[in-house]
Amino acid sequence: MLGTRFKLFPQPRFLDDFKEPETVFVSSPAGSLAPGPADDRMYTIFPVDKPRPYGIAPGPGDRAGTLSPPWNGDCHPPAMPDQDGHFDYLEQGTREFEAAHLFGTVRFVLDIWEGYFGRRIPWHSEKRYDRLELTIQPSLENAYSGYGFLEMGGDRKHGGYKPFSLNFDVIAHEVGHAIIYSEVGVPDPDGATGEYFGFHESAADLVALVASLHFNSLVDHLLKNTRGNLYVLNSVNRMAELSGNAQIRIAANDVRLSKFADGWIKEHKLSQPLTGAFFDILVDLFHECLLDYGAIDPHMEDLSDELLATPDYAPVMQKLFDEAFARDPDSFKSALIDARDIMGTYLADTWQRLDRNYFSFADVADAFEAVDAEHTGGRFSKLIRGNFDMRDIGYVEVGPQLEPLRKDSHANSVRTIVPMD
Repeated sequence: MLGTRFKLFPQPRFLDDFKEPETVFVSSPAGSLAPGPADDRMYTIFPVDKPRPYGIAPGPGDRAGTLSPPWNGDCHPPAMPDQDGHFDYLEQGTREFEAAHLFGTVRFVLDIWEGYFGRRIPWHSEKRYDRLELTIQPSLENAYSGYGFLEMGGDRKHGGYKPFSLNFDVIAHEVGHAIIYSEVGVPDPDGATGEYFGFHESAADLVALVASLHFNSLVDHLLKNTRGNLYVLNSVNRMAELSGNAQIRIAANDVRLSKFADGWIKEHKLSQPLTGAFFDILVDLFHECLLDYGAIDPHMEDLSDELLATPDYAPVMQKLFDEAFARDPDSFKSALIDARDIMGTYLADTWQRLDRNYFSFADVADAFEAVDAEHTGGRFSKLIRGNFDMRDIGYVEVGPQLEPLRKDSHANSVRTIVPMD
């Protein structure tokens, strides 16, 4: 039986190339989803007059202490399935479409990553909550994945209100946090390291990046605009994009871990060497797959490695990519999908090997390399180790936390709050 149809925006709809959503199928059989949408894993609500986001009260004057799910107050009408059980008929600009987009994205991302894990991924709150509450809270200028909930606010800093419930990258990033809390765990405060929180942000970005490559329209757009030269700034490596020229983080970066040898302040910054290493590995895997398909020759791959990070890279390599892509665009698409799936599978296997406490980026690198040894006998070992070495991962110890965590930190936020048993 076919799944349930939703319309999702692969990238924010205010970008010219992504004004129209793409129709996707999620794994839920048509007709199985309840109004909301809702299923046995999660339910979506758009509360009316919810006083504040979930979490700790903002000040001592609020005697409520904490606000946690479930929300038992009034809600706007839920999104209803059509007579065949689908949600792709809903009109953009309505609360119902927004709720369906939120649910559909969470289900779509979970389907993808459960495929890579080869099993069901539990919510880390399952001990207390039967289902995850997906909440839309317009007053929240952020988005959080917490214990028993995923709550979406919006952006007001870049011209008008842009709901995060319509932003695939933001939603997928929060699902990524939920996956890591389930699979790696919430760290013991006495054993947590800065690198654990940096890893968390990196992993959440990678969950979003890999998931976005499952949109056919985005893959086609990416290859059409880069001709396979993925180091061109593009829609995939602009994480959680908020406007045409502003984004929260960029996966393609040149930050080394040595930058943090004297200490760190923000976990988002600390995540960049690890995310950058994995993006470089993804590009190298893509090149290896292109070689397998005969779409490029060994000389072109070697030249790409030699010229990387030099002024000659862009003019020389773009011409070669343009010519190779024109000859065999189908192989380029197949190679990118293969590289995507290798990366997703390796990451899922790696995350299951990690210890949440006394954590370092070197642990992640060692686990990733061990996964490759198990899958291929170490076929990609040289490129994997080379990219981690280039980021000083395994050679530099991150310094101490230099300042108290700020208000915008996610390392000490509603995400990390769990009930005391």
